[in-house]
Order: sequence, then C-alpha cells, then structure tokens
Amino acid sequence: MSRILVVEDESAIAELISINLRHAGFEVTLAASANAAQYEVDRVLPDLVVLDWMLPGQSGVALARQWRGAARTKELPIIMLTARAEEGDKIAGLDAGADDYITKPFSTNELLARIRAVLRRKAPEALDSAVEVGPLLLDPGTRRVSRDGMEVKLGPTEFRLLHFLMTHPERVHSRSQLLDRVWGDHVFIEERTIDVHVKRLREALERVQCARMIETVRGAGYRLTQQSSALSA
Repeated sequence: MSRILVVEDESAIAELISINLRHAGFEVTLAASANAAQYEVDRVLPDLVVLDWMLPGQSGVALARQWRGAARTKELPIIMLTARAEEGDKIAGLDAGADDYITKPFSTNELLARIRAVLRRKAPEALDSAVEVGPLLLDPGTRRVSRDGMEVKLGPTEFRLLHFLMTHPERVHSRSQLLDRVWGDHVFIEERTIDVHVKRLREALERVQCARMIETVRGAGYRLTQQSSALSA
C-alpha cells in the first residue's frame, strides 16, 4: 500500500483528500504545517507528498526546495496543490522541485489520476499494477510470481525485493538503496542482510530457471536483467 503524506493546513480540504485517497487504497498521513510535514518525512519516508504552498511556519515551495537539496529526499515525489494559479507561481513551484502542480479548486478524480501518474514515473513499486520482466510476471494484488504459469513461492521480504527490482530493471542498486526502498529508511538493519535475501530470492527463482536474472555487480550492488543470456541456465 502506497504511503501518501498530505501537507494541508485547511482541515476540510485535508479531510476531503484523505477520504478519497484512503478509498482508492492509499495509506494517508496528514500534516498541517511545514514542521509537522518535516517530522513525518523524518519519521518515515512517504511514497509521495501532496504539498500546499501556503503553510504555517514555512512555505511549501521552500519545503520542496529543502527536500530536493537533501540526499535522503531528493527523489521524493511531490505534487503541489495550491490556490496560487498564476503562471509565475506554477513555474516557481515546478522549479522548486515539484513533479506536478495542481490548482484549487480541484477535482479529486484528477488528483488521484495525477498521483498515479507521478508514482508510475518515479516510484512504480508503490503501485499495485502487475509487472512483467522477461518471462517473470509479478502481481502485487494477488502477491503471486510466476513464469509461464509456474508459480514461484516467495516470502514477504523476497517478494518486496523482487517487486522493486522488477519495477526498476537494468539498473544497479546499492545495498543502501535497496534497504531504503524495500525495507524503508526507518528500519535499521545491516546492509549485508540484503545478501541473505538476494540468496533466498535466487534459490526460489532457480526453480523456474530465472535465478540468473539477478546479477551481482561487484563493488556496486545488484541488478535485475531481462537479457536472454541470463535465462540460459
């Protein structure tokens, strides 16, 4: 379930957004000020932030710029939702780091569609759509992985790890990146724990001749590939 942080100081609007997001299957956290928003981001990194411009303490634009300048939050998906509708405001919001900009009054259906669109671009693992890479098919809705109809039995951690790798194929991910994106940066475990779960995942995929899809890149991390050479085992 995707975690959405809604930063909005008008309680009626915040509640409207929250109800619609929860109905659509998202986990929602509310923050009514910049300080509260920063606290929530420090506590658990959300999958996406819906951010108002005018907030108590600090503007949403300043907050977005602050997040873009920090290593931990520089890739955090941000949608600005504000009454400031002038072209210059939109440019300022997008230049500050927002991935999308919506003006009030707004359609909740459009907001949901834009949230899904941003997540598809920046955090596809946060969505529940089925993913197919090479011969492997992963369905988050049913929590099943299969190859040509043959099901692969995975534990919950290995499932999340494979889901992330399949939604970011052909890219090298360091152990620290995998810890942040799969386990969450609020969980403190040794980086070498990754190796144990990758080994378990490979053992499970070996039953359908897909273990070699997960490559170790020496000194860098792990990568999931769909190249035919990786499937010849």
